[in-house]
Amino acid sequence: MAMTEKNLGTHPVPWPAVPIPTRDEVYAGLSDAAKEYPIWLEENLHQKYNFDKPENLSRIRVLDLTTGMMIGHWASSQLAEMGADVIQVEPVGGDPARKLTPFGREEYMFTDSERGEKVGGLFLHEMRNKRSITLNLETERGREILRNLARHVDVIIENAPPGDFDAKGIGYRQLSQINPRLVYAWVGQRGQWGPLKDKPGMLEPVGQAACGFVHGTGQPKEFGGRPVRSAMWMADYVGGTVAAIGVLTALFYRDKVSGRGQFIEATAAESIIRILDYTWVWYGMDGSIRPRYGNWDLAINIYSVNPAKDGYMMIGGGHDRLWYRIWGTVSKERPEVEQLVVEDPKLKEVTDRLDHAANVKASTLLSEWLKDKTRAEAEVELLKEQVASGGVTTIDEVAEYPHFKYRGFLDLFKDRLYGEILYGTTPCLESYAPSRLKWIGRPVGYDNEEVYLYLLGLNAQDLKQLQAEGVI
Repeated sequence: MAMTEKNLGTHPVPWPAVPIPTRDEVYAGLSDAAKEYPIWLEENLHQKYNFDKPENLSRIRVLDLTTGMMIGHWASSQLAEMGADVIQVEPVGGDPARKLTPFGREEYMFTDSERGEKVGGLFLHEMRNKRSITLNLETERGREILRNLARHVDVIIENAPPGDFDAKGIGYRQLSQINPRLVYAWVGQRGQWGPLKDKPGMLEPVGQAACGFVHGTGQPKEFGGRPVRSAMWMADYVGGTVAAIGVLTALFYRDKVSGRGQFIEATAAESIIRILDYTWVWYGMDGSIRPRYGNWDLAINIYSVNPAKDGYMMIGGGHDRLWYRIWGTVSKERPEVEQLVVEDPKLKEVTDRLDHAANVKASTLLSEWLKDKTRAEAEVELLKEQVASGGVTTIDEVAEYPHFKYRGFLDLFKDRLYGEILYGTTPCLESYAPSRLKWIGRPVGYDNEEVYLYLLGLNAQDLKQLQAEGVI
């Protein structure tokens, strides 16, 4: 999500600075036969048609009880975009994550037009399509209300410390007695059970560091490098994706097989463990620990980020065909490369090209070619030879990249509370029942009256009393 001129007041040019290309411009020069299939895809998948179609999860209701972590908010936001009625249950005063903003600067926060509350862009981005209610689960009255809400929902997601909800009488074992069809997901960093189970306050960096991921990032230690965690909360996002998939499969099993819900546990660390590819088989083979190798790859040469005249280029040569096409491209302007690389007997086979000296040689020669070329110039030359390559783009470049703008993956949303906001749209395109954005977020407890009135039959006086007691 980025701020537009209306939000911040200092943005130099409203988005898009360059108009989105038209269909005629995109497919100019192609024959009718060549453009028939992509146009068919566009007509069926483009997000500008989303609101003409139904939603996949329109009959599913979700309570998101997670607080202080993105893992649960991300999981439920995926379900909300797919059409589920997601109710974000926040503590009285709001989720602490609402206050997160770059460098603590309030000018990078968003203010709603009705209450004037400020909220950070990260939290707001994951509140899309969700309703917001408040509930104090530290009170018995609050727990009683949750038990009543559980009768009316299909899914609950929570991230309380291990055993906390169970001890309070609002865990899966208790709520499944009230609603046997309930799918109940706990999300966290290392799990609710086992020797290193989560402790109160364990957040995403624990998950990243605990699973071997952080140790494998950054420059090699021989170059003075040290482990570097992902700047994004990647572990929470991967763990939250696993949780969302688990919820969907559990709903399918309930509705098609068992008639009952089930308990789900999804963690950030163990989700990352699943994606660490050959790290595990390598270690199991002879005890090798995958080292940090910076922007280079341990199994492919060339497969690296290299400096160019105006930034950096990612170039991949995963097999012989690509390897020789890369150097064929370079040798058009630097004929000496033919002898230095193509005719080098030590670089003939894939496995021969993987020792450190071979990586240094290849990267040095490629960087020498790139240093006088812009990313666009290099990409044009490499693509002529069908080489997998592309420039490393900055956010402002992505925002104006014709491809993503044309496909609708960046868009301006006019929210009635937060104004005009540039946001990243749903990543999953579907032809019949696609995801979509209906609103960007809500202030704290904005939907208390609607939800409690509709689901529990409480009236305005009841809500005033609960508010006076600190329950909502």
